[in-house]
Amino acid sequence: MIGLLAVSALAEPLDAQPVDLPPGDTNRPAILVLGDSLAAGYGVDPSEAYPALLQKKIDEAGLDFTVVNGGVSGDTSAGGRRRINWYLRRKTAVLLLELGGNDGLRGIPPATTRSNLQSIIDSAKIAYPEIRIVVAGMRMPPNLGADYTAAFENIFPDLAQANNAALVPFLLEGVGGKPELNQPDQIHPTPEGHKIVAENVWKTLRPVLTNPPHSR
Repeated sequence: MIGLLAVSALAEPLDAQPVDLPPGDTNRPAILVLGDSLAAGYGVDPSEAYPALLQKKIDEAGLDFTVVNGGVSGDTSAGGRRRINWYLRRKTAVLLLELGGNDGLRGIPPATTRSNLQSIIDSAKIAYPEIRIVVAGMRMPPNLGADYTAAFENIFPDLAQANNAALVPFLLEGVGGKPELNQPDQIHPTPEGHKIVAENVWKTLRPVLTNPPHSR
């Protein structure tokens, strides 16, 4: 996890946005995965990255959603805030928010990260009041200091609670720090690692997709 986030922080995302709609089946409501290099699937085929694996699980479950991969390597919460409205041009039923890790590595104050992520959620709710939110939790390495790492880790459950959102407690559970599940750089997950990440998300996402919003 530490290496993954450190390297993804080196790549600055582009703010330029295309003029056409986000890709995907526009006849089905979208699940927007707004994330960084993890969602982008750095170093693996796009079909092996966890957003594509989530689409397979959704199709196998007979659910009528299409996953829109909004992953950009190196993206921060501020970058996500700048580009969220472009993705919201197409009907979005669920926002899977997977940002913040690069903020932590850059030493951005947790309060700033929290504010940016809340702004993303607010934009999604303004566009689609019935949208369902899933927050993906992330952690920082201990060398950043106990106070910082605790404050950072608390961002994600606090956001989930404040917004009646579902929470993936730790996106990289079972993958971070395991050489056999990461690429030779020991930074980005292998295809096998992405399978575990997808399963971590699916445990939280499936109930969101199968239960109406008021029952959560």
